[in-house]
Amino acid sequence: MEILDPHDPQVMEIRPATIFAFIKVFPFIVCTLGFLFLAWYIFPALIWLSLFALAIACYRFAYIRKVRYLITPEIIRLQRGIFFIRTDQVELFRVKDYILTQSFLLQLFRLMDLELRSTDPVNPVIWLRGIPRSDLVDVLRSHVQEARQHNRIYEIN
Repeated sequence: MEILDPHDPQVMEIRPATIFAFIKVFPFIVCTLGFLFLAWYIFPALIWLSLFALAIACYRFAYIRKVRYLITPEIIRLQRGIFFIRTDQVELFRVKDYILTQSFLLQLFRLMDLELRSTDPVNPVIWLRGIPRSDLVDVLRSHVQEARQHNRIYEIN
């Protein structure tokens, strides 16, 4: 097993931004406040729905903040989970296509979603969501080309 040094300049660790996590849990926060309002004025038992929506929001926020993308010149390692951590690893020479998307909301906060299409049978699509806007596509493209040359992988169309 390869041990990666996070202080190595070749290794990039990327995490979804905090504001991205907040945007994703905002509907649950609105539901929490709505149920709290209804519990106060109409039916006090709705406080339990409010607490349930708040628990979902907290869990989802923590889950998104725990996601970690580790990019080296050879691999992309995706790690996610709170109670059960799953780590997926994709060889860079398998990456075929890069799709960069920025919705209006992501543009406001200088974030991006990056979709990588690969030939990996387990992970044909790799999403890097809510990451800070950068030249990551160019860095990945150069790493992919180097990995293909190093492994003597040639694409025939």
